[in-house]
Amino acid sequence: MKRPGSNTAISADASPLAGIGRRPDMTLKIRQDELSQGLLGAPYADLTPVQRSVVDLMVSEAPSGVSPVLETDDRTFWERLADTVADVGGSWTFIGVFSCVLIGWAVLNLGLARFSSAFDPYPFIFLNLMLSAVAALQAPVIMMSQKRQAVRDRLAAEHDYTVNLRAELEIMRLHDRLELSQNQMARIEAALAALAKP
Repeated sequence: MKRPGSNTAISADASPLAGIGRRPDMTLKIRQDELSQGLLGAPYADLTPVQRSVVDLMVSEAPSGVSPVLETDDRTFWERLADTVADVGGSWTFIGVFSCVLIGWAVLNLGLARFSSAFDPYPFIFLNLMLSAVAALQAPVIMMSQKRQAVRDRLAAEHDYTVNLRAELEIMRLHDRLELSQNQMARIEAALAALAKP
């Protein structure tokens, strides 16, 4: 089995992972260093923060829970408002309602124009002013919501990477232990076969 940063295969006998977690006399730092060297081919001090967190979880044998940042909803009132505006403004319901309002505005003013009592006669200058104001205010609000969502998406991607990396490293460690067990079984079978010979 090959390790990152190495061109040579590691035999099951020489696997540095075989005894990790079985020796209570090992300090936390030694276990971290042995695990990082065996799985990632680098000392614990040279790992990235994400890799260190994965090694720490494996050493402590703690489950990979959901990130607290993703579990809690710590949005302020204004952030919630921005998300609501983005949700409503980016829906077909908003497009339909807004289109009906525009058509109703135009029809009402054209009808009132016959009696010279239109509050926004053609070419609907006041309507254009309101549409410009809505667009000017809605755009930055939606951008604020998208920016905050991008931060949460990045945190979720980092958490997914951590979980996937841990799963990959755990599989590598199990593979090493399986190789070691197979090698030991082969030696036991060879010894039994030698004893069985007359």
